[in-house]
Amino acid sequence: MRSMRKKIPKFSSEDEEREFWGGEDSTEYIDWSKGSRATLPKLRPTLRTISIRLPESMIAELKRLANKQDVPYQSLVKVFLAERLKTELSQTKSSSRSR
Repeated sequence: MRSMRKKIPKFSSEDEEREFWGGEDSTEYIDWSKGSRATLPKLRPTLRTISIRLPESMIAELKRLANKQDVPYQSLVKVFLAERLKTELSQTKSSSRSR
């Protein structure tokens, strides 16, 4: 016999959801016996602080560009580096395939 589960309500905020689940038994809403193990990728990559020396004029230009995009300049530098790294790696892969 299939047991009837309660319907999970819609929440307007994480705080509301946290408060709800803090006082409820989840087994009344979810059949955990039908669940399967999930592997989650690292949701946030590990960050490491590095020191890099750049000309002051370059930092000023980075800050100006970042300000136009309304992002911190360090974030903009990470975007630039990620884009260039992706380009370089894809070129390296395609050149190694053609050999």
